[in-house]
Amino acid sequence: MTEIRHEAVAATETRRLAAGHEIDAHRHDDHQIVYAGRGVLAVTTDAGSWVAPGTRAIWVPAGTVHAHRAYGELELHFVGLPATENPLALGTPTVLAVGPLLRELIIAYTRDEDDDSPERSRLRAVLLDQLRASPQQPLHLPTPTAPLLREVCAILQADPADGRTLRELGRTVGAGDRTLSRLFRADLGMTFPQWRTQLRLQHALVLLADRMPVTSVAHACGWSSASAFIDAFRRAFGHTPGSHRDGP
Repeated sequence: MTEIRHEAVAATETRRLAAGHEIDAHRHDDHQIVYAGRGVLAVTTDAGSWVAPGTRAIWVPAGTVHAHRAYGELELHFVGLPATENPLALGTPTVLAVGPLLRELIIAYTRDEDDDSPERSRLRAVLLDQLRASPQQPLHLPTPTAPLLREVCAILQADPADGRTLRELGRTVGAGDRTLSRLFRADLGMTFPQWRTQLRLQHALVLLADRMPVTSVAHACGWSSASAFIDAFRRAFGHTPGSHRDGP
């Protein structure tokens, strides 16, 4: 991220993006909640990436340099909040669960222009209450800083279906599996299997947004069977990949 656009105010609005469209690196003085009512949204910073389907929103704190990318036809809903108001007390980007009520509140709040009417103030208050109660989701894929990890992670990002063990990958980059295992915990805060699962789940969301069949997605992301993929996907997102592909 070299050229960083500065936007003083994080707008509250709805925006439609074509598949593959990107919003370049920028930052806001305000906090922002970003929700994809349709399609899959990826938010990227120097620290990693967060991918959210229609049952998730992404909290982006004020001052965070970030970029957006659309997978599938994307309908984005942005809710801006003053930097002095942090209802979630979160200082880093975070994925939040979005239930049916919160989904409708976000859509309704971003559909109309900002005004000071009592009705809109009440709608905003309920929306913030629902956000405070929204469970946080561990859907962050951190970016490694250690050179050896960068090599290993680049191999898997190029082919998430690569099923080699950490020992086998270590032989490719010239490092032992114990060394790499320690680096994953120290540098990324998770184990190698946890990181690889996060990578595969994010890749699966992208492929599903492109309407790829569930069985093909399972194999493209490295699961041994469609049933194993469906089980992992349901544990992570609360619904099956088939229902996700058909929209929230």
